[in-house]
Amino acid sequence: MKDSLKPGLTYRHSFKIGDRQTVPNLYPESELFLDMPHIFATGYMVGLLEWACIELLRPHSQWPEEQTLGTHVNFSHEAATLPGMTVTVDAELIKFEGRKLTFSVIAHDGVDTISQGTHERVVIQRARFLERLKRKNIKSASE
Repeated sequence: MKDSLKPGLTYRHSFKIGDRQTVPNLYPESELFLDMPHIFATGYMVGLLEWACIELLRPHSQWPEEQTLGTHVNFSHEAATLPGMTVTVDAELIKFEGRKLTFSVIAHDGVDTISQGTHERVVIQRARFLERLKRKNIKSASE
């Protein structure tokens, strides 16, 4: 990470929710999901909050050789969001210890706060991580 990475950095990310990000599309293989309302799925919300944190970090990293992966999520999903609404995520880096980064995240859909809490990520070296995955794949195939 670059020296510019410091607690207190913020990033605002907005995304218009489409039908693809609704509950029935999270696992279309499941009849249970298919019967659920067409609202913004929690699983996609997790990804959107992560996306905001990644965007916050990108100018302060040696992208793409140096990346981060999510390791912990601790946030709510407080209100339903309909397709067509825009969700705005405010992310703030609140702690940076070694390779571990902690963010505060808040998301709003223009009517309600839909999420708030924290998210943790860890810094990885992409090449080393991919090599580790390759070894895991080989081990998995041999079992």
